Amino acid sequence: MSTAPIKQIHLAAHFPGVNNTTVWSDPAAGSHIDFDSFVHFARTAERARLDFLFLAEGLRLREQGGKIHDLDVVGRPDTFTVLAALAAVTDRIGLTGTINSTFNEPYEVARQFASLDHLSEGRAAWNVVTSWDAFTGENFRRGGFLPREDRYSRAREFLATANELFDSWDGSEIVADAGSGAFLRDARAGAFAHRGRHFDIEGRFNVPRSPQGRPVIFQAGDSEEGREFAAAGADAIFGRYGTLDEGRAFYADVKGRLAKYGRTHDQLKILPAATFVLGDTDAEAHETAHEVRRLQVSGQTAITYLEHVWNRDLSAYDPDGPLPDIDPEVGENTIALGRASVRQFRDPLETARQWRELARAKNLSIRELVIATTADQTFVGSAATIADSINELVQADAADGFILVPHITPGGLDVFADTVIPLLQEKGVFRTEYEGATLRDQLGLSAPGTSTSTGTGTDPARQPAP
Repeated sequence: MSTAPIKQIHLAAHFPGVNNTTVWSDPAAGSHIDFDSFVHFARTAERARLDFLFLAEGLRLREQGGKIHDLDVVGRPDTFTVLAALAAVTDRIGLTGTINSTFNEPYEVARQFASLDHLSEGRAAWNVVTSWDAFTGENFRRGGFLPREDRYSRAREFLATANELFDSWDGSEIVADAGSGAFLRDARAGAFAHRGRHFDIEGRFNVPRSPQGRPVIFQAGDSEEGREFAAAGADAIFGRYGTLDEGRAFYADVKGRLAKYGRTHDQLKILPAATFVLGDTDAEAHETAHEVRRLQVSGQTAITYLEHVWNRDLSAYDPDGPLPDIDPEVGENTIALGRASVRQFRDPLETARQWRELARAKNLSIRELVIATTADQTFVGSAATIADSINELVQADAADGFILVPHITPGGLDVFADTVIPLLQEKGVFRTEYEGATLRDQLGLSAPGTSTSTGTGTDPARQPAP
């Protein structure tokens, strides 16, 4: 009887920043902007031998009705600036940045990632995302937002164009022969020309080939377009499924798309985001988790969330009171134009009906309902319980690993590094030391354009668009 080989777990860490997991009011919380916070978090992640540190990108503070969301008041520092600075104070951990393909340009982004890869000696990664947020688009000259059918088309061409720029140097051009006075072997180094629907550019790319050739490519998105985009050209995809059945279904679906692009299962890592709450016992952890959720869903947060369904100004309602007795306003002009919730709540009248039934059955206030209908923490329990849960999900092919999202900045990762990581190492499913020099090495990915049993194989820039 054959048994499946034991999988090695990939783990990374998401700097909490400003999002729906942050609890800035906790006495243990620190600054989300001070460089010392980023350094503490990055060094903890590296001490734990995690694969990479991940930074999200925020091109505008979240707001609704002209009011900034109460979890976003600290601002959002520039991704490249932070990662470049962290390259100087870390040695081995990967540095992953979310950079938007909707409101940036390929030449600029390729130049920045190639520079980061040089500065970090091969540790750069790019999380390619799109945006259809109307209020984010207002910060840019083009304004507005791209229709859904256009943003993945632009993203595919954006990535292909960036890859052409990365590949405009093959790494052999620089000879720097002082005797002959020759610096370049090929005077056409860096030449590129791209003609496409979204980009029409020509010139010279001015950053020589970096240690990884290209940054590791991540993709975040659960839509049909997002899954196909990842299968075609990404090295890893973020998932949002932390349960066994949902995780296995997502895993099988995305991995099953790889063959038509000439890729194998090990050439795309599936890494869901995962929140966690640790305690000395499982009971203590669950008690803490309940309190954390109440802090994550403030009164303002609850009302804002409800407005996405009701499509009305509900600021006069008490978040600790009952749901509105009026129905949602249905129409094209939504209060949250371009937001993910517009897709999530496709039938607001039916959603409101279901929520009213749940609220009546359990006597829930608006805030309690939002807590009940939004995501709980992925892992809750003692260190042993969480280590077992992570290992079970990975070995069952529900994920290849997880991107850990603490709710405290910057010390929220410390207890995980000190308690859960040693248990995973004892199980033999997580590294005790880094292997290889680059992030591709840590993730078991080969250089672009090569093919090995653990590599990325086929060049995604030369694959047919999905």
